[in-house]
Amino acid sequence: MSDKTSQFSKIFSASYQQEKVNHEPDSSTEVQLNSPEKTMPFSDQIGNYQRNKGIPSKSFKDSKVYIVGSGIAGMSAAYYFIKDGQIPGENIIFLDQAHIDGGSLDGAGNAQDGFIIRGGREMDMTYENLWDMFQDIPAVELPEPYSVLDEYRLINDNDPNYSKARLIHNQGQIKDFSKFGLHKMDQLAIVKLLMKKKEDLDDLTIQDYFSESFLNSNFWTFWRTMFAFENWHSLLECKLYMHRFLHAIDGMKDFSCLVFPKYNQYDTFVTPLRKFLVEKGVKIQLDTLVKDLDMLINTDGKTVKGIITEQEGKEIEIPLEQNDFVIVTTSSMTEDTYYGTNNTAAVSGIEESTSGQSDGWKLWKNLAAKSTVFGKPEKFCSDIKKSCWESATLTCKPSAFVNKLKELSVNDPYSGKTATGGIITITDSNWLMSFTCNRQPHFPTQPNDVLVVWVYALFMDKEGNYIKKTMPQCTGNEILSELSYHLGIVDQLDNVIENTIVRSSFMPYITSMFMPRAKGDRPRVIPEGCTNLGLIGQFVETNNDIVFTMESSVRTARLAVYGLLNLNKQVPDINPLQYDIRHLLKAMQSLNDYHSFPGEGILRRVLKGTYYEHVLANNIEEKEDSESFFTEQFGKLQDWFKGL
Repeated sequence: MSDKTSQFSKIFSASYQQEKVNHEPDSSTEVQLNSPEKTMPFSDQIGNYQRNKGIPSKSFKDSKVYIVGSGIAGMSAAYYFIKDGQIPGENIIFLDQAHIDGGSLDGAGNAQDGFIIRGGREMDMTYENLWDMFQDIPAVELPEPYSVLDEYRLINDNDPNYSKARLIHNQGQIKDFSKFGLHKMDQLAIVKLLMKKKEDLDDLTIQDYFSESFLNSNFWTFWRTMFAFENWHSLLECKLYMHRFLHAIDGMKDFSCLVFPKYNQYDTFVTPLRKFLVEKGVKIQLDTLVKDLDMLINTDGKTVKGIITEQEGKEIEIPLEQNDFVIVTTSSMTEDTYYGTNNTAAVSGIEESTSGQSDGWKLWKNLAAKSTVFGKPEKFCSDIKKSCWESATLTCKPSAFVNKLKELSVNDPYSGKTATGGIITITDSNWLMSFTCNRQPHFPTQPNDVLVVWVYALFMDKEGNYIKKTMPQCTGNEILSELSYHLGIVDQLDNVIENTIVRSSFMPYITSMFMPRAKGDRPRVIPEGCTNLGLIGQFVETNNDIVFTMESSVRTARLAVYGLLNLNKQVPDINPLQYDIRHLLKAMQSLNDYHSFPGEGILRRVLKGTYYEHVLANNIEEKEDSESFFTEQFGKLQDWFKGL
């Protein structure tokens, strides 16, 4: 017990909760009843009460922490070791094989050679762990005492995000995107999927469950292009996404449910967080490959005794002392990225023989060989054709393309305000190509006459409509040609190419987290028996959260810190909006394109004139003929009760 809390020793010694905290409460299993034994908040009871500072059971001021991977998950772990674990920053060391920090949250380049961003992040207001951290990180441009969160709110509160051209076709014409277009049976299939237990969905794919009419609907076009789902991806992950974003379903048609940063993800998130950590004394050691962990595994547990690294071509083992900790980011979605230019393709073809052979996957594979508790990495890295896609970053001077972009944008892209409001998807593209222009400038150093646009495609194995090649086989200029064709400006292609720099990125594992999986394929954050090792990132198991988000990275980091230090603090489960009757009703209305659903007329009559009248949105149709009989009978019943 710390001397700082000795005055509470009587309470601690009498408490059965002390050092027995469930650091990851599960809202999908908890019956939320108050009782004398229930001293902590319910599993998904978010709010300021959860902002307490954790009290370590002992001092860790001499502990060293080695964090493998300097992406957002690793940086978040460092933040929580300092904030809640009270470990000095100078005791925390990052080890990363890359030559730059930030992991998959990248953003680099210049206007002369072209900017590059391999991907972007669609942000949600319910990312409780992300905002918990960034409300403490000093802002990028605002002065003290403002935070990154303050800056984010200032931008998005005053510049609403939405799209006026979410879908286009017929060479640049805006397509009606006002409806999901789901048949009744497909709506029912979604409801049934939400009701299914997670353990019943092991190794199932999306196309195993949903019908062709669902897979051809506007809803699935919105969903798959927004989140990068393929039909062969995990049905379980799709289900978790539906729970996670149930509150946002009605805003997915026009992206009004999203909030975006002012700049790219590296300058918005990595730069201020790295600065905060470095000022605390944290060390970032790059160009250091972690090959394996030397572990002692016996009846007492699994303890890391050393970290086997490769530095400047030499194998060097870093020994660990008692009370030291290791945090490992299990692989990376942007591992083995290949790059192309205007005149070169990123890759000549998809080479399956290299699947999972890179250094980033070997560490996880070496861990998995030691014990089944470390999961099965081969489930995620063995089929590049099903986990890859390609993106391209366009650095644009004024051209015919920029003029067309202005037509499709909510505001003039040069205004600094919301431009396309998210991706624009070309529905009749063989590649299923999408592109977006976020707020400009997208980089702090970007000249005023330059726009940065991001392009990606899901259907990698198809020939283009105009360029008869797959996208990975295309040079940057050929990708521009295919895009210009779909925008109806191919007759001005020379002008577009002359004024556009293309930097393409082929990522073999970018959606590998979505590959079908079963229980045990992904390790827990603190695998069973581990005493000083935590696993973080996109390839570890949490109770209810999803992958492919910054939020899940921060969540896994926070769980690792709280669990390893056994802090008297919990990480709340995902935001409980999926249980809110208002959002359930709203989702039902939205999925049915705001036509009346069965029983809605009766529900409106019950709620009319009551405190709860507002929970249903106004329908396009006030009622349907199929309900008229029931509504009439209910009205008679009401009159009869009034008579009594």
